[in-house]
Amino acid sequence: MLNMRRREFLQLSVLASGASFCKVFGFETSPANSLRLTIDPNDTGYTIAPDFTGLSYETQQLGDPTFFAPDNTELVDFVRRLGKQGILRIGGNSSEYSFWTPHPTAADLAAASEPVNPSTGKHPDAVRKITPKAIDNLRGFIDATGWKLIYGLNLGKGTPEASAEEAAYVAKTMGSKLVAFQLGNEPNLFVLANLRQKGYSFADYAQEWQKFHKAVVARVPNAKFAGPDTSYAKPWMQGFADEFKDEIILLTQHYYALGPPTDPRMTIERLLTPRPKFVKALEAMEQLHKDSGLPYRMSETNSCYSAGKQGVSNTLASAFWGAELMYQLAAAGSSGINFHGGGYGWYTPIAGTRAKGFEARPIYYGMLLFDQAGAGQLVKNTLDQPQPEDTVVAYSLKTDTGLKTVVLNKDGSKSLRLSIDPGQRAERARVLMLTGPSLDATSGVKLGGSEVRKHADWEAAKQPTIAAKDGKFTLELPAASGCLLTYS
Repeated sequence: MLNMRRREFLQLSVLASGASFCKVFGFETSPANSLRLTIDPNDTGYTIAPDFTGLSYETQQLGDPTFFAPDNTELVDFVRRLGKQGILRIGGNSSEYSFWTPHPTAADLAAASEPVNPSTGKHPDAVRKITPKAIDNLRGFIDATGWKLIYGLNLGKGTPEASAEEAAYVAKTMGSKLVAFQLGNEPNLFVLANLRQKGYSFADYAQEWQKFHKAVVARVPNAKFAGPDTSYAKPWMQGFADEFKDEIILLTQHYYALGPPTDPRMTIERLLTPRPKFVKALEAMEQLHKDSGLPYRMSETNSCYSAGKQGVSNTLASAFWGAELMYQLAAAGSSGINFHGGGYGWYTPIAGTRAKGFEARPIYYGMLLFDQAGAGQLVKNTLDQPQPEDTVVAYSLKTDTGLKTVVLNKDGSKSLRLSIDPGQRAERARVLMLTGPSLDATSGVKLGGSEVRKHADWEAAKQPTIAAKDGKFTLELPAASGCLLTYS
């Protein structure tokens, strides 16, 4: 179990209540409950870095050199809207079926016409050839967004020599924009993916990793590495940190809350229900971070593996789940998160293609809410009357622009009346609301009363202000809504 200090930084539950914001945002009043939130700005936790937010795409997407390109301005705008800084991770299952091709033919340079959805992992991915043009354009894309890059190399079906040659070109092209290389995607699942024979172990992987690492360093002496990029495997993470502590700069792992999507038990209710195993995994990662001195990042994650589940991964509920996960990780000391996506996968934050245009899926709004709160230092906040359902969570942080609080009411039927003691002098609080028709809504999601439009055009249309009374604020939220409060 988490101790109380950590529990207060992580999710805490409540019941719900309220009416005034229901009227402001056009929602009907629902049954309500009340709760108190007490903030202690002097009791600080971990700091959220400016590049905490990230996206993850399949390496296969580089088979179309025009996708990650500076003149794909709409995608650039959607990425940049999520933060002036961030990290793009290129990897996924398809990284093991993507091959460096330094001397491409005309056919190799032809752009793939079909969208590259997240890999389902159910069968081998289509082979794609990665060309110098794709990497050149990727550098332009990275420059246009202001983000940096984690780049996965093919360990599953590749060779040390080919990976070294690819790494040399990537390192030369990306320069300081390259955070680290990764060798292999989810190697702990290589047997299930038919990439290795039964019995393949961490010791086997470690030997292979050393060969690839040695080859890359021979070509790129200053190369930096992250890993093991495993799927939720504590023994592999611990073994990797112990064996390669001096060769890596970042520990990475993956996490999916649900799966498989064909299982009828994978529902919105289950997505929003706290998971004790995940909380324990976070505790373990935090301890590994402290013991090893290495930062850690959730380099691939989303709501339901195998590209998501329709009616769950593409709903308003995913926005609450995504925003909460970002703060859970931040509160446990993680350096960041990369939401996996691409094409028209059900869970992708940005859906679409260059030819047809892009749109924001609901989870994008949860990420945007996180961005609007900004980087800063988490501080202790306590919700009274905690309930095991954890239907409401709150996180507070000190930023360059002042004290802020994010509140998520995940209850789909009850509104929330919240009394807030900010723990410091404040006369008013500006409220940015995250709303939608219902938890299962796939459209109509808004932040600040506005939808994210073409080219990520977004500006809050409504930011009501509430005044303090006797040093405290009363916030009223509809069911299935969230908000960002900025105190002044």
